[in-house]
Amino acid sequence: MFVKKLVEKASKKQPVGSSDGLKSQDVDPQLVFHYGIPGGSILFAYDSIQKILAIATRDGRIKLFGKDNTQSLLESNGTVPSKFLQFIENQGILLNVTAENHIEVWDIDKKLLSYMHISQEEITSFMVLQRSFFMYLGDSLGNISVLKLEQEPCQMMQMKYTIPSTASRGNPTEVAGGTAVMHILPQPTAESKRVLIIFRDGLIVLWDIQESKVIFKTGVNMLQPLSYETKTVISACWACPFGGKVVVGYNNGEVLIWNVPPITNPSNRAAADKELYSSHNAPMYKLNLGYKSEKIPIASLKWAYADGKASRLYVMGGCDVQSANLLQVILLNEQTESRTIKLGVHLPEPCVDMVIISSSNEQSKHSQDSFLLLGKSGYMYAYDDCVIEKYLLQYQSRSSPSLPKEIMVKLPFSDSSITIAEFITDNPDSLNSPDKDFISLAKSIPPFLPSEAKPNDETRLNSTNFGGLAKIKNLYITGHSNGAIYFWDLSCPFLLPILSVKQQSEDDLSLSGIALTALYFDRDSHCLISGDQSGMVRIFKFKTEASGTATSFISLQGSTRKGSNHVVQSIKLIKVNGSVLSINISRGSRHLAIGSDRGYVSLIDMEGPSLLYQKHIGSELSTGVISVRFETCILHGFEKNVLAVATKDSSVLALDSDTGNTLSTSMIHPKKPSKALFMQILGGHDAFGKGSYTSENIDLNKGNYVEDSKQLLLLLCSEKAAYVYSLTHVIQGIKKVHYKKKFNSCCCCWASTFYTPSDAGLVLIFTNGKIEIRSLPELSLLKETSIRGLALSTSKSNSLSNSSICSSRDGELIVVNGDQEMFALSILLQNEIYRLLDSASHVYRKDLVVSQEGLISGPIVHKERKKGIFSSVIKSSKTKHVPDMEAEDAKESIEELSSIFSVANFPSYAGKGDNLETDEEEVELDIDDIDLEDPGEKAKGQNMMAALNKQKLTSKFQALKGKLKQVKFKNEKSSTKEEQQDEKAGAVDQIKKKYGFPTSGESSVFKMAESKLNENLRKLQAVIDDGARVKKKRAGGY
Repeated sequence: MFVKKLVEKASKKQPVGSSDGLKSQDVDPQLVFHYGIPGGSILFAYDSIQKILAIATRDGRIKLFGKDNTQSLLESNGTVPSKFLQFIENQGILLNVTAENHIEVWDIDKKLLSYMHISQEEITSFMVLQRSFFMYLGDSLGNISVLKLEQEPCQMMQMKYTIPSTASRGNPTEVAGGTAVMHILPQPTAESKRVLIIFRDGLIVLWDIQESKVIFKTGVNMLQPLSYETKTVISACWACPFGGKVVVGYNNGEVLIWNVPPITNPSNRAAADKELYSSHNAPMYKLNLGYKSEKIPIASLKWAYADGKASRLYVMGGCDVQSANLLQVILLNEQTESRTIKLGVHLPEPCVDMVIISSSNEQSKHSQDSFLLLGKSGYMYAYDDCVIEKYLLQYQSRSSPSLPKEIMVKLPFSDSSITIAEFITDNPDSLNSPDKDFISLAKSIPPFLPSEAKPNDETRLNSTNFGGLAKIKNLYITGHSNGAIYFWDLSCPFLLPILSVKQQSEDDLSLSGIALTALYFDRDSHCLISGDQSGMVRIFKFKTEASGTATSFISLQGSTRKGSNHVVQSIKLIKVNGSVLSINISRGSRHLAIGSDRGYVSLIDMEGPSLLYQKHIGSELSTGVISVRFETCILHGFEKNVLAVATKDSSVLALDSDTGNTLSTSMIHPKKPSKALFMQILGGHDAFGKGSYTSENIDLNKGNYVEDSKQLLLLLCSEKAAYVYSLTHVIQGIKKVHYKKKFNSCCCCWASTFYTPSDAGLVLIFTNGKIEIRSLPELSLLKETSIRGLALSTSKSNSLSNSSICSSRDGELIVVNGDQEMFALSILLQNEIYRLLDSASHVYRKDLVVSQEGLISGPIVHKERKKGIFSSVIKSSKTKHVPDMEAEDAKESIEELSSIFSVANFPSYAGKGDNLETDEEEVELDIDDIDLEDPGEKAKGQNMMAALNKQKLTSKFQALKGKLKQVKFKNEKSSTKEEQQDEKAGAVDQIKKKYGFPTSGESSVFKMAESKLNENLRKLQAVIDDGARVKKKRAGGY
């Protein structure tokens, strides 16, 4: 029996056009472009110079948004979430720290992963030192290391400079896990000199980079009892333009403001330090915002500086707590003299991150800022930050300010979601417009991000013109939940709106408000047929000029104001029984077949329109008709017009399309039925269409396939399997499966066929994002791949799906996931149908790098005025002086940092982490380490070496001193006679001996070396001071 079946299968006649069949090398399923906000977004990063917004996801994707509607998608090697995401601003570099403690270096100009650094420790904090290629890494052990990014070749270098926990914290903490470094904040106006370190247990340390020592400690109340509630740090940010105040958020809901000594001139430093140290164990101010009473952890803090009295603090509570008070904005500046002014923003859902982005208008000096939030579900919400600022400033005025309005950032699909869509790409009559026209249109359409909106965006959109529907290369038609229909040009990787049809009839121009469930566009007859949930079928006949035979232009503005009378020639309505699920047209008779969710098949004459017949399909499980297909075949020597019908429970049968009588003696269905997704007749006119077969197999007048019906096969795809039947067997009611493929690994959620000039294939999309390409009719696997982020779900019964998928005949797929993202997928190899893919994904602009070369100095800030909330409200913060701030020279400071970071400031820690053992190797002291030349005579670029030489000399001296101690201890143990002599020594020498210091009886060689070193250090310090004075005089002369 097995041999007989094998021979029968081998001897089967192959369908026309499939002699060779589709091969694996012919297909290459891939993501062509991504539009919108990726699902599972969790983290923001923003380049304030390039105006690039980056969004990281839970599955290792990073989406980039640039100017002029440019978008790009990056994919990490692993599907792991991001912990930290930061730009090296204006350099085209994005750094991504993953949950696996891998640091990815992305070249956003080339859109590729340039380098990956693997950290051996758990990274708990990460900070890029802007205007440089240095970055700080804090780990769970309390240590901080310094990395430098080398660009040619791209690699990450571990610097010798380090900040060990024993040097920054001192004695080990008693709190388990409290040593982890949570935040590393370079001090404003002194980024290359100082860095603020905040540990998990609340300890705040100000570290002097050049001196390699702690110059200030605060954050932990030394007087609090041991039984006091333990709290840990979660978030922190500066609240002062020159680093005088830091805001810290804790897991118990507290928000505290701590004083930090800003960098001052040497003449004022002593007074400032004395005042700050007098009360550094207590916070400067405590913000009572209600988080502590509800036990809401402070997940994120952002401070927006504004010149004047508009500076404000954004406080966001944790996303795991349900509360109406999760986000608050507080007016926090030096001029506020009354009670705290705050704005409670009621969020639709808990949020995971926030950022403020800006957009400067070339015609205006003002910038438009937007406050963006990422919801826990992955949706993005936007607020006009100017409205927030205005509300806070006018809060105490007589006029009541208007509350800021929330905007959900989503695809430009009006106020409704897509419920059904069609995609047409095989248009031989499309216009070949120059690329510059599309580039101009891309700048004219409304931007995706609110901050990019321009005042005249609406006007530009309303004046968008097109040359007719038939002149569009890639036509995308969407039906919406409110009954509207939109036409889009997808010739480029952005949605260009063309036309909207919202009227219900020729007399009623309003929206129906009923979701559309089916669409069918016939380009040849200039007709669009739509069906909705109520069973209403509308037949739109477009005017000839709208279809493209004329060259007139039609604006979107007209279609929204006047209805569609200037575009639509006629609208015909007819009602069927049940929600419309499927639509098909018979090209020969101009009849329209409609399948509904109640199991009715209706045949409609489009000219009337009039209902010719309505047939109810009885089914055991589900009666919904998911597909209807017209076909003409030869049966028993006679030509027969057949209407194939597929129901939701995977049953198929055949009707006489002329009368509606059932041809099948019984319905054909699998033993274990599952939800049907797709049905197609293989080898028929509806599959391959005009121009796909030769005249031997096509009746060109009728457009119908008249080959022997034995060659016609019926393909049925369900969630669990795919089946290929003979159409003749379906008509006869004989259940005989020619080919079958079960889906064992995952549930299939969508299926369709695609065509090449000679062959056909099947594309299947599964709920886990996997895509399979299979041959027809054999259903053999040609290729499979997975599209990251393409997580879909099957729609429940009598409910609309959250996703919309449609495909063109040549294998171009458009997948819309909710209201926030769209995937454009291509199945065939080298089938390039989109234009401007490179320019539309180019978010980085090199021209800005050149224009910003002279802007590398630090930000200009005004002198701090000690009044308002930081003085009148907090009595302990009064001061009698104003610290004199000096903005540092960024370029020179970075050069100096490079020399400092290149030397091991703690040699015993270099490459050892927390290893405290002393190096046993001999420490050599070279007199050449001391540079006593006049800095004024040195070449340019060498003046920063003085600090390096001093640092190197000091470290060697300390090592030598440790050697002296070791030798001393060895000598103590070597001889009992020396111990007896020590007992007779003087009291002073005994004390020195006990603590390891040299006594009067030590060798004079070591004493001479130490004396010589001290003398050289004094000389070196004098040279450095002289050089600094010369440098200051030169700077004052320009």
